[in-house]
Amino acid sequence: MNNATKTNFKLEILLSTMNRNSLDFLAKLFPNNSYFNYNFLIINQTKKDCLLTSKYKNIRVINSFTKGLTNSRNLALENAKGPVCLIADDDVIYNSNFEAVILKSFKENAIANIITFKMKDLEGKDFKNYTASTWHSVLSLKQVNSVVIAFKLKDVRAKNIIFNPYFGLGSTFETADEYIFLRDCLKADLKLWFQSDYILSHDINSSGKLEGSDRLIFARAALFYKYSGILGYLRLFKYLFVILNHDSIKFSQLFAKCKTGLQGISAYKKIVQAGQETR
Repeated sequence: MNNATKTNFKLEILLSTMNRNSLDFLAKLFPNNSYFNYNFLIINQTKKDCLLTSKYKNIRVINSFTKGLTNSRNLALENAKGPVCLIADDDVIYNSNFEAVILKSFKENAIANIITFKMKDLEGKDFKNYTASTWHSVLSLKQVNSVVIAFKLKDVRAKNIIFNPYFGLGSTFETADEYIFLRDCLKADLKLWFQSDYILSHDINSSGKLEGSDRLIFARAALFYKYSGILGYLRLFKYLFVILNHDSIKFSQLFAKCKTGLQGISAYKKIVQAGQETR
């Protein structure tokens, strides 16, 4: 008996996608069409002439006419059933044992409300410079990608934590949605554990790797100001010199990139001043 016929389940995959009218895309995420063995809530951001449907009990679908990854994540949080949920995108490849690894980690770390995991690139190399298993701090959250975050749904809901609508792909500042979400969880005294086990693979050329792009500099500068106030300006300058040393930008671009970052801070300050966001 697979999960398609079960009414009680432990893990639900909260998957964000766009413009889908068939479930066939799931086959790329799960080798051998094994996705029929798992529970999904799929948020399909789309148009009225491109709707996704499911005839399977274990695959729920919501077609949304909103835009932005954060809106998709929050709609999933609102409609999830859990009790353990895994944040997901449509461009990863899951290990065959990913569900067992996640559930075992929550069993062995019973006081953890949220557990994050490791991922590899498509060549089998570590996606980040990971540490051994440990409790998360503000500093360690910088290493977390959204698609390796699993959480106990009731604990996150009890703290009324959602994704910040101003950050993330398709939002004003197109980065750091998972970082802010996890920092809010820490601030709410939830316990966050890092489990040093792999659950999936992802293309190394992800949106978060374009550190020298105007889009990312604009967004990171806003993030720096959100958490550091006036010191955010210094963090912006430091970041620019770091990515300069990484050859992500050229010296001749430094002034223009700095201007872009300052515009990001200015845009964020206006949102705060309008009372739409609290630092």
